[in-house]
Amino acid sequence: MSTPSPHGRSRIAALAVALAAASTLTLVACDDDSGGSSTSSVTPTAPDTASFSGSAASALASVEASARAKASERAASASAAASSFEASVSAETERAEKAARTELAKVDGPGNATSEVTMTGKPRSGTGGLLAVVVTITNKTDKTASYAVQVDFLDSSGKVVETRYVGAEDLKPGEKAQPLAVSRKPAEPVLTPKLAKAQRY
Repeated sequence: MSTPSPHGRSRIAALAVALAAASTLTLVACDDDSGGSSTSSVTPTAPDTASFSGSAASALASVEASARAKASERAASASAAASSFEASVSAETERAEKAARTELAKVDGPGNATSEVTMTGKPRSGTGGLLAVVVTITNKTDKTASYAVQVDFLDSSGKVVETRYVGAEDLKPGEKAQPLAVSRKPAEPVLTPKLAKAQRY
């Protein structure tokens, strides 16, 4: 077998390169069934939102229902707190209130002990939302004494819409008592407490 000339070897090498290129083109064309050009990278497309279910709306409805349930629970809790606070106060002061009412029925005018009584509002956060007044009674005399106090709750026009009675018994000289006068009216409209009578007996 004779050795090809340099010119022949060049022709053979060129033919081999051409065959390799043709094979590569054939393979690329086979990869693309649509007959179009094929690329090595794939471009992602946005999802078809029309095929989505209603999960987003359901989630919003669930959040709204949860918020309503929590608001209802808070309202119920506040109501329960108010009832509990009022019950505890009533249990402690019912007898004193009755005694104070009876004693003040005998009194004309503001009474003889208004200078021995002061009032301070109690934060509604600690009363379940009820209007409550701390009535501080101080025995400023040199003898043991009992006290009866009337607290009126006035509306914005100055009209008395509610009256509560508190008292303290057998306070020693210099001793203090701090009963609560609690309004049972709704939080609105806002009422103003006023010391109406205070009697030492």
